[in-house]
Amino acid sequence: MANIEEKIEKLTLKTINDLGYELYDIEYVKEGKDYFLRIYIDSKNGIDLDDCELVSNSITELLDREDYIKEQYFLEVSSPGVERVLRKEKHLRDNIDKEVQIKLFKQIDGQKQYKGILKDFDNDYITILNNQEMKIDRKNISQIKTVYNW
Repeated sequence: MANIEEKIEKLTLKTINDLGYELYDIEYVKEGKDYFLRIYIDSKNGIDLDDCELVSNSITELLDREDYIKEQYFLEVSSPGVERVLRKEKHLRDNIDKEVQIKLFKQIDGQKQYKGILKDFDNDYITILNNQEMKIDRKNISQIKTVYNW
């Protein structure tokens, strides 16, 4: 059975696309005692508060009707931001040859965090270039995100 995020993606994708946005990602998380359903949208023109409100209002009825989430939760619709978390294969593909930051569950060579140019990936490893080519086991990666040089 598909997880909640996958079900909600299938449920909301067409509506979000029809409104002219890209569904970037979905997260369903528990933080403290509260549950959050976070829907990240994107557009070539950027995302503002009006965009988030439009999408939120357009998908609320769908979410209520299907009732995939039994717990009380907070719906948040937002942009993925300038420094975006890369959770899907598409995210990784779209960021080849761009700078990323990788956070690890456990240290490699005394470090739990690396920055470098994303060069390649497969099911098992992410390869970055930071002075030298480095292959990191995906099982050890807690987060990958883009880096924006302010």
